Amino acid sequence: MSNKKLIPLLLYILFLLVPIYWLLNMSFKSNTEILGSLTLWPQDFTFHNYKVIFTDPSWYTGYLNSLYYVSLNTVISLCVALPAAYAFSRYRFLGDKHLFFWLLTNRMAPPAVFLLPFFQLYSSIGLFDTHIAVALAHCLFNVPLAVWILEGFMSGVPKEIDETAYIDGYSFPKFFAKIFIPLIGSGIGVTAFFCFMFSWVELLLARTLTSVNAKPIAAVMTRTVSASGIDWGVLAAAGVLTILPGMLVIWFVRNHVAKGFALGRV
Repeated sequence: MSNKKLIPLLLYILFLLVPIYWLLNMSFKSNTEILGSLTLWPQDFTFHNYKVIFTDPSWYTGYLNSLYYVSLNTVISLCVALPAAYAFSRYRFLGDKHLFFWLLTNRMAPPAVFLLPFFQLYSSIGLFDTHIAVALAHCLFNVPLAVWILEGFMSGVPKEIDETAYIDGYSFPKFFAKIFIPLIGSGIGVTAFFCFMFSWVELLLARTLTSVNAKPIAAVMTRTVSASGIDWGVLAAAGVLTILPGMLVIWFVRNHVAKGFALGRV
């Protein structure tokens, strides 16, 4: 790549990294320094903001709640989407294309459309302010996405593999678990990544369907607004820690994601 083409790319990357650096920079500053003069790095370096998050139960429980329902949603979405995607990939039935399109329309619809029905339903059956409530609500947009991605991967696997396995005496559960799932491992990794990320960043449903016991970190971050103003340092530290789970997920599934973008419907 020539230098003329490399310079715009470097400038673009720098432009993307500036907000992240500034967030990290603010997390090590006091509110006095943040609200004072502009500084490119902390003049009075402090870990106080992170100490507040790790020692205050109302802060770190927000992270635990978010990780709990996001992980639960990812598992549920995969368990539901795998057989559904296999059916769309291998069989043709009446209304299959219409059903597939209907699933995608659920992903296209904004969460606010389903907010009131979910709130009233969960309040009636006692699921309000529980982790499973948020996990099931997020299935509304994660399951269609998972089905759509996995169907693309499964359609790339020849049907002859299924037929050969049945001839060799494999039952469907055994074939699906031991042969088929390893073949679409990259697709499962990509799907898990997107389900995790979409559930992690969703705020409206998570905030409305919880109050105390399952309150997510994104909702807890609004606690920094008070009569005395905004605690910018703690808010920045919380933002940095909110980015870390996504980075860890990307690190663990990076190989699958790379293959998924090359081979699957991503």
